Amino acid sequence: MAANALLLCLSFSSHAAVVENRTWQVADNVYRFGAAAGNNGYYSMFIVTEEGVIAIEPVNSQHSADLMQAIRAVTDQPVRYLLHSHNHWDHSKGGKVFREAGATIMAHGDAVEWMKAYPHPDMVLPDKQWSGDRFDINLGATTVELHHIGISHGLGMTVFVLKEQKMAYIADLVAPDRVLFATVPDFNIKEWLRALSEIERLDFDSAIFSHTQSPKPLGSKKDVTLTREFIGDIQQAIVAEFKKGTNFVNIPDAIDLPKYKHWAMYEEWLPLNAWRIMLEMHMGPYPWLPTRAFDHQTLVH
Repeated sequence: MAANALLLCLSFSSHAAVVENRTWQVADNVYRFGAAAGNNGYYSMFIVTEEGVIAIEPVNSQHSADLMQAIRAVTDQPVRYLLHSHNHWDHSKGGKVFREAGATIMAHGDAVEWMKAYPHPDMVLPDKQWSGDRFDINLGATTVELHHIGISHGLGMTVFVLKEQKMAYIADLVAPDRVLFATVPDFNIKEWLRALSEIERLDFDSAIFSHTQSPKPLGSKKDVTLTREFIGDIQQAIVAEFKKGTNFVNIPDAIDLPKYKHWAMYEEWLPLNAWRIMLEMHMGPYPWLPTRAFDHQTLVH
């Protein structure tokens, strides 16, 4: 019995150390929590105020349990809010952990409607939904601005800005030091570019990203700009290959963007990025494309 208790204690201590090592304080009372540095896992944010804690992004039940443990290692303030960035299962599971802790779970109405239509055993529906382009949460002396970015990736995509710290939390739309995710699932490329430009106009300097290859716990608005430029550079490279007469099906493998060679997954995912962007360009309209650049005959032959 004593041996089992010792093993349990050692196991808990080891797990606690792992969780502690996954917490970064990035500003006064602001923390990033998630995967080890350099691992392209999932990162959440939490903010401690004198009236309670605001947590952003539950991911799944294990991540949420660890996140709650990380919060408890920092403060005994109650968790007042859990905020969702968007609808996708890989970000929106795990809310039950926070509900049981007494938190109010919130998401944009577009995300909530999708969650209702596509339930998951590890996902609970938010307690409250908000609508429109902007909603603010004020807790203690902290203001969190919720900005609905609209069609770009998934549904209900929300960017969070901490007004006082001029810091943002951005999910999926930007992954610093990495090319776009594989075939870029559930992204609208044209609207994504619009969304990135809109995010650049928000009032923040630093940012926590849900995914990053950077060893630094904080990124910046420059990472948003680089993502927008990367997509644009792929588009321009596609047009250049078309003008050279490169066969449609060979264009993705012909593209080379030396500026980004140091980014993670460059060799593996750049052709997939190019295929997705090229096919979406083919659907149009892109006014700056050559006339009939990707008509049906070009695609088939």
